[in-house]
Amino acid sequence: MSAQTSPAQKGLNPGLMCQESYACSGTDEAVFECDECCSLQCLRCEEELHRQERLRNHERIRLKPGHVPYCDPCKGPNGHSPGVRQRAAVRCQTCKINLCLECQKRTHSGGNKRRHPVTAYHVPKGQESLEEEEMDEETKRKKMTEKVVSFLLVDENEEIQVSNEEDFIRKLDCKPDQHLKVVSIFGNTGDGKSHTLNHTFFYGREVFKTSPAQESCTVGVWAAYDPVHKVAVIDTEGLLGATVNISQRTRLLLKVLAISDLVIYRTHADRLHNDLFKFLGDASEAYLKHFTKELKATTARCGLDVPLSTLGPAVIIFHETVHTQLLGSDHPSEVPEKLIQDRFRKLGRFPEAFSSIHYKGTRTYNPPTDFSGLRRALEQQLENNTTRSPRHPGVIFKALKALSDRFSGEIPDDQMAHSSFFPDEYFTCSSLCLSCGAGCKNSMNHGKEGVPHEAKSRCSYSHQYDNRVYTCKACYERGKEVSVVPKTSASTDSPWMGLAKYAWSGYVIECPNCGVVYRSRQYWFGNQDPVDTVVRTEIVHVWPGTDGFLKDNNNAAQRLLDGMNFMAQSVSELSLGPTKAVTSWLTDQIAPAYWRPNSQILSCSKCATSFKDNDTKHHCRACGEGFCDGCSSKTRPVPERGWGPVPVRVCDNCYEARNVQLDVAEAQADDEGGTLIARKVGEAVQNTLGAVVTAMDIPLGLVKDAARPAYWVPDHEILHCHNCRKEFSIKLSKHHCRACGQGFCDECSHDRRAVPSRGWDHPVRVCFNCNKKPVRAGTSISDMTGKTVVL
Repeated sequence: MSAQTSPAQKGLNPGLMCQESYACSGTDEAVFECDECCSLQCLRCEEELHRQERLRNHERIRLKPGHVPYCDPCKGPNGHSPGVRQRAAVRCQTCKINLCLECQKRTHSGGNKRRHPVTAYHVPKGQESLEEEEMDEETKRKKMTEKVVSFLLVDENEEIQVSNEEDFIRKLDCKPDQHLKVVSIFGNTGDGKSHTLNHTFFYGREVFKTSPAQESCTVGVWAAYDPVHKVAVIDTEGLLGATVNISQRTRLLLKVLAISDLVIYRTHADRLHNDLFKFLGDASEAYLKHFTKELKATTARCGLDVPLSTLGPAVIIFHETVHTQLLGSDHPSEVPEKLIQDRFRKLGRFPEAFSSIHYKGTRTYNPPTDFSGLRRALEQQLENNTTRSPRHPGVIFKALKALSDRFSGEIPDDQMAHSSFFPDEYFTCSSLCLSCGAGCKNSMNHGKEGVPHEAKSRCSYSHQYDNRVYTCKACYERGKEVSVVPKTSASTDSPWMGLAKYAWSGYVIECPNCGVVYRSRQYWFGNQDPVDTVVRTEIVHVWPGTDGFLKDNNNAAQRLLDGMNFMAQSVSELSLGPTKAVTSWLTDQIAPAYWRPNSQILSCSKCATSFKDNDTKHHCRACGEGFCDGCSSKTRPVPERGWGPVPVRVCDNCYEARNVQLDVAEAQADDEGGTLIARKVGEAVQNTLGAVVTAMDIPLGLVKDAARPAYWVPDHEILHCHNCRKEFSIKLSKHHCRACGQGFCDECSHDRRAVPSRGWDHPVRVCFNCNKKPVRAGTSISDMTGKTVVL
C-alpha cells in the first residue's frame, strides 16, 4: 500500500513527526496515518511495520497538506460515545499524543500536565466543511436508531415469545421484504455483552438492558433491529452464571448461533481462557452433527426461497484487556488468528463449522472502551456475502421456529455434568432401550416425522420383554426382510375356525408373502422348532411407548371369551341356551366328514324322539348318526374309524353289529376319518368345548383375569378412562384396547380394526388413538367380510 515519497512531497506537514519511532527514532517527518495502528508513521516505519503478516492489511492513508490527525484519547464527538472520530486541536510534546479541545481540558487542565508544551494544529477551511458533512451524516444515523427497542425473542425455557412470522416482523419494526443479516453475541456473564452491542450498533443508547447488580441483566434471548447496518441484533444470556435449567439455556445458545450470520464472542479477561476455545469448539462439533441436517430439512420442509447455509457463521473474538498486551503483540511475525488456531489444536477442538474466525483486540488504559475497531471489523464481515447472504426476516423466524420445535424438551438432571458445552444429550432423543439401556441416536422429536427409534449398538435379550423377533427365512434369502409373529390363527381363517384349529394344531406362523409356514403341532411327534426351519431370529431394542413383542398365543382365551359374548348375545334372541348352541356350532365346524351335522339332527335316529332346545345330541362314533343318550349309552372300540383301541360311544345297532368290519377299501377311502379325525375330535372337544362350557357355567367376570393377555392392564388397576379420564362405575363399563392394552370407556374405544402385531387378524376393539396409527406395509389382515387383504 505504501509507495516511494518524492522529494517534492516532503515538507508538506513539517509539524507532524513520526509517532512510531520503530525505524527512525521519531526524527523523520510523518507521511502516513494508520487508522488501526492509531499513529502517524514515516516512510521507513510504515514499510518496516506493515511488512509483518499480521499488520499487512491495515488501512493507511497518505497525509495531505494541512493534515490534522485524530484525537488519540477519545473516539467520539463528546469524548465518550463512539461515532465520528474527533480531529486533534493540539499535540502534547511531553505525552506525545494528539488531543481535541475536550480531551485537553479533561486530561491536561490540572496537575503537572497543565505545564506540558503543546503544538496547535490549524484545520484547513475545506477540511472543516468535510468534517461538518461527516457530523451531519452521523447525526442522521443516530436519529435512525433513536426509536429502536429490544424485545424478548425466546425465554429461559426455550419458548419463543412471538406468536408468528408477522408478529416477529412487527416487533423488529422492519419491512417484510427487507433483506437483513443476524448478529449475535456470546460470552461469560458480566463481560459486558449488552454494553458492547449498545455502543457498537446503537451509539451508546441502552437498547439492551445493562445493570451494575450481581444478578444477570439478560435472561433469555433478546432481539432488536439496527436500521443503519440492516441487521437483526441478538443479545444472549451469559455463560457461567448462577441460573436454573442450565442445560436448556446452553442448548438455546446453539439455536441462536445456528441462525446467526456473524457471532461476537466478548471476553474481558486479560488472557484468553480455555472456556472460550472449548465453547466454540464444542459448538462447532454440535452444529455439524445435529444442525446442518436439520437446516437442510427446514429449507425443503418450509419451501424457503433462500437456502439456509449449512456452513456456520463467521466469528469475531472481541478481546478487551487492561493490564496485558493484546494477542500477538509479543509475536510480531504471527497473526493472532494463527495463534488462536494453535490453541484450538492443543485443546483438541476443531472449529470447522465456522466460515471464519477473526480476532479483534483493544487495550483500555482509561475508560471508555474503544469499540471503533470492532465496528469496522463487523462492517467488513457484513459486506461479505460469499458464504451467508442476507434474507427476509420471515426466513429467519422459520429457521428459529423449526430448530426450536425439533430440539426442545426437558433434559434429565443426570445428563447435566459433562466435559462438553454441548453434549449429544442436548439434541438427541432421550428415550432409552428398556432391555439394554442404550440411547436413541436420532434427533429430538423425530417421532413427529414418523422416524422410528434407532440405537448405535446391538441390543441384548431380556426375558422380561421377550425382545426376540422372527423374520421369514425364505423371504430373507430372496433379499426381503419380513417380520412374522406367532399367533393363534391364520388370517384366512374365520375367528371361530381359527380358534378350533389352534386347539387342534397349535399356534401358527404366517408370512404375508409365503402364507402359513409353520404350525406348532402339525404332526403327532417330531415337530421341529421354527427357528431351525422357517424363521430367523433377531434381538431388537425395546423403546418406551412401543407395542412390544408378541411371541405366543396368549390371546386365545380372550378371543374365546370375546366370541362367547358375541355368540351368547346372538343365540339369546332365539331362546337357546348359549352353552348348547356354541357346543353344537363348534362341533359341526370340526366334526368328521361322516358325522351328520347337529343342525340336521331333529330327532333320535333310533327311537325318533324329538330333541328339545336343551337336550344333548350324541353321535355314534361308528355310523355318525345322532342319537339320544338312552340309544347310545354303549361303548366299544372303533379302530376302523380311526378311534384306536379305546372304547368310544356307539349306538345300540352298531354295538350289536360289532363283529361286522369295514372292508379295506372303505377304510382307506375314509382316510379323513382315521387317526387325524380321532385326534381332532378328541383334543378339540376336550380343550376348546371344555373351555367354552366352563366359561359359560362360571360368570365371565371371574375368568377375565385368567384370560387376559399379558400386555393388558389388569381390571383392578383401571379406575378411569385412559383418554377422557371418566371414572368407571357400574353404569360405565371398562373396555380394553386390543392394540395398547389400556382401559377405555365405550365412547373412546368404539373403533374396530385388525391388530396383527398382537395376533388379532380380524377387526377388534381399539381406542381412537391406536386407530389413527398406520398399519405397517406388508401386513396381511382380514376385513369385516373375512377376506384377506395384504397392505
